[in-house]
Amino acid sequence: MSNLIIKRLAEELNVKISQVKTAVELIDEGNTIPFIARYRKEATENLDDVVLRDLNERLAYLRNLEKRKEEVIRLIEEQGKLTDELKKSISQSMILQEVEDLYLPYRQKRKTRASIARERGLEPLADLIYKNAHKDSLILLEAEKFIIPEMGVEDADSAVQGAMDIISENISDNALFRKKIREMITNQGIIETKDTKNKSEDAAAFEMYFDFKEMVSKIANHRVLAINRGEKKKFLSVKIDMDEDKVVFYLEKQIVKNGGDAGYLKAAIRDAYRRLIFPSIEREIRNTLTERADKSAIKVFAENLKKYLMQPPVKGKAVMGYDPAFRTGCKIAVVDQYGEFLSAETVYPTAPQNKEREAGERLMDLIKKYNVDLIAIGNGTASRESEAFVAELIKTKDLKVEYIVVNEAGASVYSASVIGNEEFPELNVSLRGAVSIARRLQDPLAELVKIDPKHIGVGQYQHDVDQKELAKALDGVIEDAVNSVGVDINSASTYLLSHISGLNKTTAQNIIEFKRENGAFTNRSQILKVKKIGQKAYEQCAGFLRISNGDNPLDNSSLHPESYPAAKSILKSVGQKLNDFKTRQKEISAMLENLDMEKTAAELGIGTITLTEILKEMKKPGRDPREVFQKPVFKSEVMEINDLKPGMVLTGTIRNVIDFGVFVDIGVHQDGLVHISQMSNKFIKNPMEIASVGDIVSVKVMEVDLKRKRIALSMKDI
Repeated sequence: MSNLIIKRLAEELNVKISQVKTAVELIDEGNTIPFIARYRKEATENLDDVVLRDLNERLAYLRNLEKRKEEVIRLIEEQGKLTDELKKSISQSMILQEVEDLYLPYRQKRKTRASIARERGLEPLADLIYKNAHKDSLILLEAEKFIIPEMGVEDADSAVQGAMDIISENISDNALFRKKIREMITNQGIIETKDTKNKSEDAAAFEMYFDFKEMVSKIANHRVLAINRGEKKKFLSVKIDMDEDKVVFYLEKQIVKNGGDAGYLKAAIRDAYRRLIFPSIEREIRNTLTERADKSAIKVFAENLKKYLMQPPVKGKAVMGYDPAFRTGCKIAVVDQYGEFLSAETVYPTAPQNKEREAGERLMDLIKKYNVDLIAIGNGTASRESEAFVAELIKTKDLKVEYIVVNEAGASVYSASVIGNEEFPELNVSLRGAVSIARRLQDPLAELVKIDPKHIGVGQYQHDVDQKELAKALDGVIEDAVNSVGVDINSASTYLLSHISGLNKTTAQNIIEFKRENGAFTNRSQILKVKKIGQKAYEQCAGFLRISNGDNPLDNSSLHPESYPAAKSILKSVGQKLNDFKTRQKEISAMLENLDMEKTAAELGIGTITLTEILKEMKKPGRDPREVFQKPVFKSEVMEINDLKPGMVLTGTIRNVIDFGVFVDIGVHQDGLVHISQMSNKFIKNPMEIASVGDIVSVKVMEVDLKRKRIALSMKDI
């Protein structure tokens, strides 16, 4: 491992070199990010999962950069053209683009105008023009020496043109020139978009970009993605505009020496910029803007997804899932307090059937039969009508039931998926969505891991960004969320288990099969008996797998088995036994408060960070980190968008956080937008500074556009 990489990572992440070195060693040993973040805090000096994932990503980039540097140096050396200065420049390059710029003159090229001119022997003439030693009138005379008709050089003018092509390519291949010009266009260029006059109705969505201009250096990430989408759909034409004379003046200042009229040289300079440099750098800058926008959108999606997955579960409640629709009817599914499926059917309270009485009677039967506590209504088509129907039923029948409108994004995808079919092979596809809606209220994390996160609906342009990078980031989010909560090995699905540190789809399925053949797990050590789970996999997964009512009460905590000896010694030091851990929890917690940390850590031979983590879990074993988040708001009455008036103050739930604001569900089936300028009395650069998905917030209605169904909200001065 290069010390330069270690040092650079420490600087970029603003952490100590020792922390980076240890983290890299742990990653290289095959440890997962969740395992390192949770159980190697002492070694990394408390690096969390966010920093560790950034470190891992940058480590991969820097290692690839080093690999590419070595490859480029080798390729140039094989050509016999590697100088000490060039090798030093490549070795000291900080980004991949710099390495590629330095390699450009030595890269094998397809046939170009310049390569043809070189084959015709025009390089000496090009050198003469470049050195600007002759007046242009004398250049033509000199060019006559290079006329070779059988080689395609018919006259002096064609010889000069060929020589200028060589000069243009040499200028274009100059790494210093390209770097400077790239900076100039990035800082001074203007991105322009125009309407392509496409007659499609969908083109209207891009109307603001039909005649749009903005500085390249200032364009917002979400605009870049919108422009890219419009261009891809052929609704927009896009270009970067740059003052050509400014760049040409810079190049002339660097190249034109020795006085003289230098007409041919200046023409070659302008041609180099116009024909070779600008088109390629325009592509590079567009790609850079897209990569930056992709990263931003992926980060927004990842943070939103994490908050969404970490919504607090609604435990101990029987739930009715209600998937609204019109013509095909509303799908109803009831699950018990553990999420076990009980019953499902279709009712038709909405148009065109309008069988409200029959639907109401059927819902009443199900509510009474299964002691339903909550109704989870999907927010899709016919949701408003369904909410009104449910609210009226609760009111007229005086039911002790509440309802909530939940985000049903992805439910239909789950219904038709392999996972949905495996879970409910006997259930109609249309009814599986209602089960998913009910379960995602009970335990959002356990249910949402079954759905491709791109379909969950908390992102921004998620279908336009680099799908490979998006998938990698979202997999990391799911992994962190699942492992931070932990799962009960005896009740978790294969899909939930597959995200546990150290496990995969195969070993998760093997756990399910082991349980089917041998009965429920009674202690963590049994995990080692599962096929394809060796010591390393066990080390990575054991602390995240819970066993309730097992042989060892510590197995139902996030304590890692490697910490069991320390935990037992701690219990002994306060006069307690392992069996007391479960039955006398409050008393033990109080006793642990008075421990001398330094002394205890020294006696146990562990660090104080590790001891702190052990005590935290012993004081509150099996705690769910989601408990600290705001609980969902349940309702028994309905409100319409027509009821909204400017100035009204309402309570809502943030459903999505994007670059320019947040969307808030205020219970009228149309989320309102709080623009970033209306989020706080103080200036904020990013909505995520003060808002997260799932936050319960107070908002003021600013404007209601009934025609376009748009609601403008404010979080200021409330």
